[in-house]
Amino acid sequence: MAAKNRKETIKSTLWYEQATEDSPFVADVCRLRGYDVYGDMLANASWFDYLYLLFFDASPTKQQKKLLEAISIALANPGPRDPSVRAAMNGAVGGSGNAACLMAALAVGAGVAGGGRELLLAMSYWQRCGVQLERWFAVLRDPPQEERADVWPTPLNAPGFSPQGSHCPLRVRQTLDYFASLEVGSHLSWLQQQRRVLESTVDAPLSLLGVIAAAFTDLELKPEQGEMLYLLLRLPGAAAHAMEQRVFGWLSYPFWRDGLELTNDPGDRSNLVKEAVDEAAVVDEFVIE
Repeated sequence: MAAKNRKETIKSTLWYEQATEDSPFVADVCRLRGYDVYGDMLANASWFDYLYLLFFDASPTKQQKKLLEAISIALANPGPRDPSVRAAMNGAVGGSGNAACLMAALAVGAGVAGGGRELLLAMSYWQRCGVQLERWFAVLRDPPQEERADVWPTPLNAPGFSPQGSHCPLRVRQTLDYFASLEVGSHLSWLQQQRRVLESTVDAPLSLLGVIAAAFTDLELKPEQGEMLYLLLRLPGAAAHAMEQRVFGWLSYPFWRDGLELTNDPGDRSNLVKEAVDEAAVVDEFVIE
């Protein structure tokens, strides 16, 4: 009886719930950092006020909220050229459910090639170097090594810089210029001034991820927080493209619609296929016995 009547407490520094009188499993009142979510914030707060409070214990300033909103717009749809979006599209056109499509986008968008892990590494560079150009020269020329190479492979490019292309895309420059104009911190404006110098150091253009890393740093997010938020904010575009592709079907898939052109055909492989089938039959027979 003592265990049955024991008062359970959910331990959280950001969230408080008061259960209903008739069920300990249903919340009646919810507070985020002390703010009544459904009794007050629902009518008076914006999505970006709420999002900011999930990561910080104080309300954002006007400029911080504008920067967070701009980041959300910049990240909302990476576009069908992005591998994570294509993963969601592949799932949808192949008949996978919505949850599977989003999980595919998260999985493909989590790595060191334009994904969440690269974002974390780029933010760790900002923590290490700040706005000291000589420190950036050192870390870009001699990158720190991953402690667990069996988990994360060595990046093929400097985090925050693109391995494709030879110049910084217009959308990246536009994003950097607007973010810097909000004057939330010093990192974006410094990056705006030193972009060409850093690009010449690594012989690669700045990527949108590199701008986002500086923006998250100006918002005083930790690298782990930035990684999580980066993964989250990119999902709307993956969802939208997946739903669109499900309607279009595989015959209207935007990539390789005419098939792949084989330029170095090694010859007739029909015998190899027959041999593989025969070997499979032998294995099946062996297993049955």
